[in-house]
Amino acid sequence: MSAIEELIRLIKHLPGMGEKSATRLAYHLIRSDESYNKALGSAIASIKEKIHPCPICGCYTEDDICQYCADGQRDKTLLCIVEEPQDVLSIASSGAYNGLFHVLGGAISPLDGIGPDALSFPGLMKRIEEGTFRELIIATNPTEEGDTTALYIRHLLKDRDDITLTRLASGLPIGGDLGYADKLTLARSLRGRVRL
Repeated sequence: MSAIEELIRLIKHLPGMGEKSATRLAYHLIRSDESYNKALGSAIASIKEKIHPCPICGCYTEDDICQYCADGQRDKTLLCIVEEPQDVLSIASSGAYNGLFHVLGGAISPLDGIGPDALSFPGLMKRIEEGTFRELIIATNPTEEGDTTALYIRHLLKDRDDITLTRLASGLPIGGDLGYADKLTLARSLRGRVRL
């Protein structure tokens, strides 16, 4: 296998990369400045050493705890539950939410062998027990797996009358992904959330 074929093969493993996109990116890298390619390679090589999940919420960080958990100005009575760390960035950048986050690490998907035990529900329940949350916003993706996960959270908290459960409302397409939603759509969804 040639060096270019190996590069294309590796790039194809990235999400959303098919043969054509991987080939286009590989040829772009070949034409790029050598210093850029070295910096990119170094950043990729060191990413696992520098970045880790926040021990409180699961969002990615380089520090002991993430910027959201460390921010004393955030509303500690609101907890937004998301599937993946990139969902935190999407919601935070909307500017419509100033509470805390909890990353589940995915969604319940029996067909893929992902049950509740594979996700961070114990950490979520511990935070709820120890926290002062008045509202939990379930911001899982509007997919079957996301809906199943939302229903499971509702089941876990069925005896908690002191906490309001809401789910993101209109604006997000069914079958969509939070990572691809624009800021305006996310902001409208957060403002229009409904009781679950």
